[in-house]
Amino acid sequence: MSVESVAAFLKQNKKEIEILSFEDTSTVSKAAEALGVTPGEIAKSLLFKVKEDFVMILMAGDKRLDNKKFKEIFYTKAKMPEASEVSEATGHPVGGVCPFGLSQPMPIYLDYSLQSYTHVFPAAGASNTAIKLNVTELEELTAGQWVHVTT
Repeated sequence: MSVESVAAFLKQNKKEIEILSFEDTSTVSKAAEALGVTPGEIAKSLLFKVKEDFVMILMAGDKRLDNKKFKEIFYTKAKMPEASEVSEATGHPVGGVCPFGLSQPMPIYLDYSLQSYTHVFPAAGASNTAIKLNVTELEELTAGQWVHVTT
């Protein structure tokens, strides 16, 4: 169902972007290998709990979250939810989480590390899917706010 919600989201936003399918793109290294790109070009989507709400941060796949920078922006420690909470909040399974076709609205943040690349590859609702977007398209589709939360 998750991939279908992403396809519906893209159609609703008048984007003819192919959802690419592979054997397994559930981790940054697997996705980069399957797509033939560098790990940095994988736009990993991370869900965090901020008090009782969720926020999603997309960052270059070769970057790590800087907890101090996260706390400066969100005024709390970075806390990742349980897998069941991720699926419930996003409608996507762990490994396929993306900012498209979400089951509930939530703030989306884009880390500046993504701006190092012309194109990035976020997941598309399943652990074996991805889409190719330029960074401007990613910003437009997510209405994402730019932040700097990586090391």
